[in-house]
Amino acid sequence: MKSVARAMIVLSCLISIVMLAGCGSGSSVPPPPPTLSLGPASLSFGVQIVGTGSNAQLETVTNTGHSELIINSVAITGADATDFSQTTTCGPSLGAGANCTLNVIFTPSALGQRSAAISIADDGMGSPQALSLKGAGGDSGPNATLSPTSLIFGDQVEGTSSPSQSITLSNYGTTTLSITGITASSNFGQANTCNSTLASGEGCTVNVTFTPGNTGSLNGTLSFNDSAADSPQTVALSGTGGAPTCIPIGDACFGPGPTRCCAAPFPHHSFCSSRTGWGRCFMN
Repeated sequence: MKSVARAMIVLSCLISIVMLAGCGSGSSVPPPPPTLSLGPASLSFGVQIVGTGSNAQLETVTNTGHSELIINSVAITGADATDFSQTTTCGPSLGAGANCTLNVIFTPSALGQRSAAISIADDGMGSPQALSLKGAGGDSGPNATLSPTSLIFGDQVEGTSSPSQSITLSNYGTTTLSITGITASSNFGQANTCNSTLASGEGCTVNVTFTPGNTGSLNGTLSFNDSAADSPQTVALSGTGGAPTCIPIGDACFGPGPTRCCAAPFPHHSFCSSRTGWGRCFMN
């Protein structure tokens, strides 16, 4: 009888091992934790007229784990959280392999780019999960929005060009913007990536440089002519032209082309420098 009892105990342990349960200890191996998956990972609403609600976009929430998922909260967060709203079929829990949905609506409160996120807190791996939300508040018809609306270049030696600074032209309108001209006033130059049209929700870049033709405080404008109702739009430009200076180094220097001279201490002659820094003197 004792041998039969031992055999029964051994058989019981083997069955317990197959079932991933510890024999004699009363412990068990826990199942893999639940995992929440979002599809898609972000929602983009494009341009929506300020104060009006978009069509709802659908987000699927899936428990890809092997045990029940507990959902603690679903909240909209971020700088423009009040511009987005959501309704959901998700309850307080989600079974293994099951899914539920979020329906998200965008109602912009102001012109320009708007962003937020839906944060889902749960007992799964990687909690909280975040769903990125973005859209743009816009006008009906074409729009031309400039950012920034002014550029300051500071001091720049007369006849030399500054590093470029950039302006972004965006169309926050519901229709295509036609661009007929982009011009910079005297002492400033521009190069741009803009074509003759700019689609709704798109942008292009204008790079501006400052090349003073004389010394002193200089002001100008970058002008945009287009099909928006407030055309032309302008960006204020400013900088200060500085006089070239020559720092004498060693003996006198000479060369062709326009030169500027500076006084040299006795017994040297005047020292000269071209605008490119030719010779043994240079500009600063």
